Amino acid sequence: MELDVRHLRVLCAVADTGSVRKAARHLGMSQPSLTTQLHRIERAVGGRLFTREQTGSRPTALGHSVLSRARPVITGLDTLVAAAREEATGGGRRRLRIGSVGCRAVPAWLRRVHDRLPDTDTTIHIDTSPSALVRMVAADQLDIALVYENEGFPLRIPAAAEQRVLIAREPQFVALPARHPAAGQPVVRLADLATDTWMVDPEADHEYAALRRVFAEAGLDPRVVQVRDNATAAELVASGEAVRPCQPTSPPGPGTVVRPLHGDPFAVRLLFTWRTGSLGRPALDALHADLRRAYLDLARANPAYRGWLRLHNRALHRLLPPAPRPSDV
Repeated sequence: MELDVRHLRVLCAVADTGSVRKAARHLGMSQPSLTTQLHRIERAVGGRLFTREQTGSRPTALGHSVLSRARPVITGLDTLVAAAREEATGGGRRRLRIGSVGCRAVPAWLRRVHDRLPDTDTTIHIDTSPSALVRMVAADQLDIALVYENEGFPLRIPAAAEQRVLIAREPQFVALPARHPAAGQPVVRLADLATDTWMVDPEADHEYAALRRVFAEAGLDPRVVQVRDNATAAELVASGEAVRPCQPTSPPGPGTVVRPLHGDPFAVRLLFTWRTGSLGRPALDALHADLRRAYLDLARANPAYRGWLRLHNRALHRLLPPAPRPSDV
């Protein structure tokens, strides 16, 4: 068996996502099919390329060696194809490739970018994995990206990428059923949810580990289940089956409420990242400002988060746009 670019993409996908299951989903393949292909690749190179652990797949020494040679090949091919397509279509329009984790500020950010750069071909790539996004930035598959890192789990920024802090500490609130005994409290204590089932997204980097670390520090051991689909997760909360962490800008869904947690045990840092040399400083400053304004508009529109900022982050609260006057509504 001879290796081709498809096989190299398989190896990079497993390394980038950290698991065969996630890689199969990313590549649009079934997990058994990708596993079979990975075994064939390992037989072709004569050794194991990944160790299979409970927490995922990690490259072996041989795997790192193969990946160090595979990545430049894939990056070079992607660059060649992108350049050829641009030339074939005339190459007249500038392009901006944006990546982001799921964030409600993204649509407003894009509107601002479109308004300011109407002649730029802007694309958006959404991923639940911040690590995957920064790797795409470093590999010249994205120009900029909005990512986060959980407290206690620093995000590794590749040498080819840079970062700027958007929000130094964003608390994570909790979504719980409207009929939950703690739903009537303005601020919920973690101990009030100790017997509840908690949900996390298995695709989100370190979310499960961060949750478990906080529970261990609090001396709690609630049940934690992993649910990938947001719609299903929302239904499970509404039906009273579980609770889950959520962004402070999240509106409550039908049958649910969103509340701050006492002491803000869960928090993330929001980061604006870009590939070194991809854009000039004025352009980066403008894109960062567009994103920050979109985020602040969203925070202003959310009463629970606005109240939290007034009590816990006065500096950021002072930056919120003024609330619309009744005559403007």
